[in-house]
Order: sequence, then C-alpha cells, then structure tokens
Amino acid sequence: MTVNGGVSFWYREVGIPARRPPLERSVTADVCVVGAGYTGLWTAYYLKKADPGLDVVVLERKFAGYGASGRNGGWLTAALAGSPRRFAKTHGREGVYALQRAMNATVDEVIAVARAEGIDADIVKSGILRVAHAPSHLPRLGAGVRTARSWGDDDLELLDAGQTTARIRVDGALGASFSPNCARVQPAKLVQGLARVVEELGVRIYESTPVTEIVPHEARTPYGTVRAKFVLRATEGFTAGLGGERRTWLPMNSSLIVTEPLSQRVWDEIGWEGRELLGDMSHAYIYAQRTADDRIAIGGRGVPYRFGSRTDDDGRTHATTVRALQDALVRLFPAVRDAAVEHAWCGVLGVPRDWCSTASLDPRTGLGWAGGYVGHGVSTTNLAGRTLRDLVLGADTELTRLPWVGRKVRKWEPEPLRWIGVRGMYAAYRAADRAEIVEGRSTTSPIAKVADMVARRH
Repeated sequence: MTVNGGVSFWYREVGIPARRPPLERSVTADVCVVGAGYTGLWTAYYLKKADPGLDVVVLERKFAGYGASGRNGGWLTAALAGSPRRFAKTHGREGVYALQRAMNATVDEVIAVARAEGIDADIVKSGILRVAHAPSHLPRLGAGVRTARSWGDDDLELLDAGQTTARIRVDGALGASFSPNCARVQPAKLVQGLARVVEELGVRIYESTPVTEIVPHEARTPYGTVRAKFVLRATEGFTAGLGGERRTWLPMNSSLIVTEPLSQRVWDEIGWEGRELLGDMSHAYIYAQRTADDRIAIGGRGVPYRFGSRTDDDGRTHATTVRALQDALVRLFPAVRDAAVEHAWCGVLGVPRDWCSTASLDPRTGLGWAGGYVGHGVSTTNLAGRTLRDLVLGADTELTRLPWVGRKVRKWEPEPLRWIGVRGMYAAYRAADRAEIVEGRSTTSPIAKVADMVARRH
C-alpha cells in the first residue's frame, strides 16, 4: 500500500525528529532568522562561522526541515534559479557568468561542508542528464544546450543516443545533455544534519513557533517577539502565509513518488550505474534520482497551484498525480511496470513573478530575505546563506555584487487571475506533452506552439 504524505519518504527513512522547544517569551538577538529550512540554516551557519559572538535565533513554524528542504528531489544542481536574460538586464553578461561560476562552486561548497561537519546525506556527485525521448524533444535539447553555453555554462555537453544509453536506458532515448555540476543528496539527512551543526555552534532554534508578522527589527509570534538588528525572512514557498506577503511569491506545488527497492535484474535492464540525476525535455518535465538503497524517486508538478496560495497538509498529494507520475516512470523505464510505489508526497517551492530568485537586505529597516528558487533551492540556498552573511556583516564581496542581490520584482496578480494563469500554463504544458509523447504528434501542433511560447517566457 502506498503511503501518502507524512511529510516525505526521506523522513520515513530518518524518522520525524523530536520537536525542539518553542519560544516561550520575548527575547532579543543580533540576528533573527524566520524559517529553519536550508536558507535559514545555511545563513545561521555562515554567520556563526564568520562571527561566533553573534547571537542568532531561528524561528520555525513546524520543525527544522519540514518544508521543501525535507521534501525535494535531491538535486544539488548548479543550474541558475532564474532567467539569464533577465539577470543580464541589470548586470550584463559578465554578471550572469559570475553567477554561473558561483553556482558551480556552490555544489562543491555544500559537499565540502557536509564532509567537514560529518553530515552523511548520501551525496554522490554524479552529474545530471536531461534526456530527449521523443523526436520533438531534440530541437529543444539542442537549443537549450547552445543557450546555456552562451551564458557561461561551459561544462554542459550534448550526448547522442548511443552515449545516452551507455549511461541510462530510457525508453526511446534519442539524446541528452550532461553536466557534471550536480550531485544527488538525501534531503532530510542534509537538513537535519545542518540543524544539528548549527545548534552546536550556539544558534537558538525555536520550533513549533509560527511567525505571524515581520516588521523592522521584529519577528512577532503568538508566544512573544524576537527583537533583533536584522530579521531575515527564509520562508520560501510558505511566504504567502505571512502578513502582507500573500502575493510576493507564488507557492508552486511539486509532487514525488518513490518505488520499492528494485531488483538487480531491473537495474541490469535500466543501467544507471553512475547514479546521475535525471530530467527530461517534456514541457511539464520530470526529475528523478536513483536512491542510495536502489529505488527510483521521480517527481513533477502535479496540481501546480492551489487557489489563494494555499499549501498542502503534511505532504499529502492527489491520487491522480500519483498515477500520472507512475505512468511517466513506466513510460521512461518499462522494466519497472510491476514495481510497487511505496510513498507519495508533495511540497511547495517559491516562485517570483519574473521566475528569478533574489537575496536582499535593507540596512535601514534591518529586513532581509532570500528565496524564489523556482525548484533549484537545494544548492541556491547555500549561496543565499553566504550572501546574506556578507550583507548582514556589511561586506562588499563578489557575492553581494551578483545579479540576484537586491532584485526587485512586482507582485503576483490577485485571485482569481494568478490561479487562472498558472493552471492555464500547466494545462498547455500537459496538452503539448500528450500531443508530442503519447499521441506522437509534431511540435507544429497549435497546443505545442502555445506551450513553447509559455516556456520561453518563463
């Protein structure tokens, strides 16, 4: 029987952690971080490493790693969390090149910190494959590689069908792109290990403490107020739940399933010995990994957005989404058609109106924030933590000059406009994928043209 929800399969492996005590009264600190996911914990980590004397408090509504940090697909990727063209409008091509170099280095930074701090998160730096498995995928694949290279992603290479199947035998594979700048992680192990390390450094983490409002120098909760010179918002997909932030970032839903451990016979048919991360070139693309215990975890958007920026209930996902992900898995790997799906779950990620992440600090009010990672948060959160550290300490560094720092974006439209827009966009994606993959129709179909146009905009 498939377990549905319960936060995520990753927590089924490690166990739901015992809650740390909540805030019991108003306190003061040098820095207050709202949100104990990757962004908040990395920020606290780098602040304490830079200045051990800083008093840092982290507030968390549930428990550290409850949100996307403990539910994601485990892609520690150097892919930019945003559009190179949009970043270039303010910082030029050199700014985008610098951001890409920073992201490449971030993958190795996370691995190095995990090793140094004794965090065992099943990390394998195996790279990432994006496979074209329909004729209509090939033009997008080639164009995507050329575009990425033009923006400084020089390590990206194009593989033909033979080179692709030598790595992984996706049914109908016609080619792929490959980047070495990606690693597989077990998300909950990483975030729980990071929480442990941060606490050992002297950071106070208060769990079961919802923040209801953030104002200059204050984070307000039902149990008291934390007053600090700097208050940093690190709430990503849950930002819409804060007062005044309903339209700041849209909480985009993403769902995953994981199979039972697969037999050696199945792995002999699939290949995948290198344990690369796997994506495809569909409009509504999938993301997958081969887990440390030889399962396949595969994810996709499912129901992408809930009206009114609502979020899920402990990761429970809709049955139709589970079936759709299972169908996608079998389409890619027919050998797993008889494998049981053991767990399904979902979570939310933050999406700004221009689909570009940001890290900012207003020295006048002491308010800072980072997020809007559009699905690339496992790595970008680390860069955010180091960037917020430099901004808090008032340092002018290469990180604080990157094009995502201080980025201003208009808010999302009010309902029902944002619900209509997002649901319509993903309906176009899915219709185009059915035309291209299931029905074998050409990308010249009107549906596919609409989806291609939307994809280019975002």
